[in-house]
Amino acid sequence: MNRKEELMRELMALGAAEKVVRISAPTDVLSVLDSFVCEEQEHFVAVTLNGAHEVIKTHTVSKGTANSTLVHPRDVFKPALTDNAVALIIAHNHPSGNTEPSQEDRDITNRLTEAGTLLGIEILDHVIVGRKGFYSFLENGEI
Repeated sequence: MNRKEELMRELMALGAAEKVVRISAPTDVLSVLDSFVCEEQEHFVAVTLNGAHEVIKTHTVSKGTANSTLVHPRDVFKPALTDNAVALIIAHNHPSGNTEPSQEDRDITNRLTEAGTLLGIEILDHVIVGRKGFYSFLENGEI
């Protein structure tokens, strides 16, 4: 076996060892977002999903201040298009710990949902995480 074949075998073994996270409920995405819970600045992330709703990758779209971050649809959907995703879960943290959405959170959710419809990339949920729990727009009937 040549070196190229050995490397390919090692890469395939590494890929097979990776745990696939499948999203079927809002709580399934929490394990993917746990690194953002205790951040001191707001982070807005896009979790790209394949057709089986398995996580492709988690992308940090924006990093802001202690209580806000700017989000633009092109920045959210660029990684989705690159990953050839069919769906997204958007999420951000609230450093205060209070996971209740603001009006701005609701507005960006609506804007991104509309953009996703045009692009054919469904926004499955918008999740806000904090030290005191999480808020799912899907669970609360807002998506």
